[in-house]
Order: sequence, then C-alpha cells, then structure tokens
Amino acid sequence: MNEALLRSLTPSVLGILVRRGADFAAAEDAVQDALVEAVRVWPADPPRDPKGWLVTVAWRKFLDATRSDAARRRREDLVEEEPAPGPAPAVDDTLQLYFLCAHPSLTPSSAVALTLRAVGGLTTRQIAQAYLVPEATMAQRISRAKRTVSDVRFDQPGDVATVLRVLYLVFNEGYSGDVDLAAESIRLTRQLAAAIDHPEVAGLLALMLLHHARRATRTAPDGSLVPLAKQDRGRWDTQSIAEGVEILQAALARDRLGEFQAQAAIAALHADAPTAEETDWVQIVEWYDELARLTDSPVVRLNRAVAVGEADGPRAGLAALAALDDALPRHAAVAAYLHERDGDLATAARLYAEAAQKAPNLAERDHLTRQAARINARRSR
Repeated sequence: MNEALLRSLTPSVLGILVRRGADFAAAEDAVQDALVEAVRVWPADPPRDPKGWLVTVAWRKFLDATRSDAARRRREDLVEEEPAPGPAPAVDDTLQLYFLCAHPSLTPSSAVALTLRAVGGLTTRQIAQAYLVPEATMAQRISRAKRTVSDVRFDQPGDVATVLRVLYLVFNEGYSGDVDLAAESIRLTRQLAAAIDHPEVAGLLALMLLHHARRATRTAPDGSLVPLAKQDRGRWDTQSIAEGVEILQAALARDRLGEFQAQAAIAALHADAPTAEETDWVQIVEWYDELARLTDSPVVRLNRAVAVGEADGPRAGLAALAALDDALPRHAAVAAYLHERDGDLATAARLYAEAAQKAPNLAERDHLTRQAARINARRSR
C-alpha cells in the first residue's frame, strides 16, 4: 500500500467533493472513509485509476452519510449526480483548501490544526503531539473547526495573512516532524506568489527556501540534532540559497517590510557566512530589532538575546535575557548556552538538564541531555 500516493491524492479528491456540493466537514469525513476502504481493498485489487476510484467511493460514502441524516434529506437530490467511475480531472485544489481552512472565522491554532488534518494528512495523534496537548483535546479542536467552516462557501476565500501563517507553521511542522510537509509548503507558497503580488508572500517563500537549503545538515546519521554552528556548510543547497536571496532582495526593494521578510533577512545572513565565526551578528541583531518591532513577540526577543550574546559577548546576551519571562519555551536552553560561553559551567550544566526536561520533542531532549553531560564531563577533568 502506497501511503504517500494516498496522501498526495487526498487534497484533490476533497476539493472535487466540495465543488460538487458537499460541505467541508462531510466531505473530509467521506474522504477519510474512502482512504480506509482503499487500505482494505487495494492490496488485493489495485485500481487502474486510483484518483477516480477514490472520488467514486468518497462520493458514495458522502451520499450514504447524507441519506442517514434526516436533517439533511434535501441532499438526496445529489444521488442523480453521482459520477460514473473513470478518470478524474487533474485539478490541484490544495491551495484553495488552505484558504478554506484558514478562514478568518477560525483562530490561527485551529486553522493550522484543521489544515494539518484535512490537507496535510497527519493523524489527530500526530497533531496533538506537535501541540503537546492530549489527543482528545486536539480531536475536539479539529471537530469544532470543521463545524465552523462547514457552512462556508468553497469560493469564499480566507484571509491572505492567515494563509501565510498557516503555510509557515505547516512548513515548520514538516521541517521538524515525522511527516514531510516542507516541500509541499514551498510548492504551495510558489503558487501563491505567482497568483498574488505581495512582498510578504515573497518573504515567506524566501524564508522557506533558505531554511530548506540547510535541511540535509540539520541532523547527523544517527538522527541527533546538529547545531547551526557545526553544520557542514559545504552541503548546503547553494541553488536554493541563491534563489531565496534573490527573491528576498526584490521584496525588500519594495520598502514594505513585514515579519517574514525580516526573518528571511536573518536566515540570509546565516547562509551568507562562509563559517560560523564569520557570521555578521551585528546585522542579525539589527534585523531582530526590526522583527521585534513588527511582532512584539517574546520568542523573537529570546532569539535576539542569543544574537546579542554573539555580537556583544555572553554577559550582554544574559542581560537581554534577564528582561524575559523564564517560562518561555527554550528559555533555559538559551540561558545554558550563554552561561557556558561566560565560563559558568555549573549553571550551564544545570540549565541544560532543566531544558532537556522541558524539550518539545525527543530529538531536542537528547541533544540537550548530551550538552549537559558534555559540560559535566568538562567540570570533572
């Protein structure tokens, strides 16, 4: 059973059902039922036209569900429109589905969860793990989101800013999670950039390309994390870096600075440095200042503290960190790094161990645990 094939066909099949009159929630349920049927049937009897098979079965599932709901008996008129088995039109509705999932009536967190479930193909359990909440909580959140958009017309677009936020967060989930959504996010952002003349769309595309260019070096063969300073820059994708920088420069030239452009500028400065030691940290601090002004985000200020520590020394970084709430995610990890650079190994080891306990995923937890062990080994010499 080719799970990747099923995942790739899901958005188009879902879009076809919605265009034929199914509300989003019912269509999503019908497609999921069809996928379960495919897993059961295809190994013994693979169809010649997988997409056409899924459309036919999903439509029948939708009609069956409609007939059983007395409050929706009016939908039985759609029985006569049941499509005959055969090739389905090659239409990519994925970006339209992002706009539907990112409807302004949803909160950003609900929009991302719904998109990951309905379009990205992640299970409710995977999404719950990404958000660090119980599976039942996430299931309720997704159900509420589906009910919210169930009466939204398919051609009623969501807010572009919300779509950008969802694409960004889905890219991050694909970049660090178990299911690879990063390349798909880049593809959809390219489509959006071709359709909309917006500097922030360009900024997001540049940011994705610059981050994706380093992906092969982010982990070691054993799966452990490799910090940016220790990555093999010779393995970075120079073509993606060049494209990202070119797109970013064109966006910045329009003098309509936004959050994604500022993030991309920081990523470009990292990509431009031949070695970690040659990184232009002074400029990076300046871009973090711009980013903090645009977002007023404590996470941005946390990252800025690291940059200040590199540009002006660890004590300056610790002074910047002192102004932030120590309950912030990764606050302890940043403090540990700056204390290590300042020579306070005892505090650094303690904070690395504390950060490991709060890590959002296993890879980061293992990395921080190894950092604590490394510092303790240095202290015992």
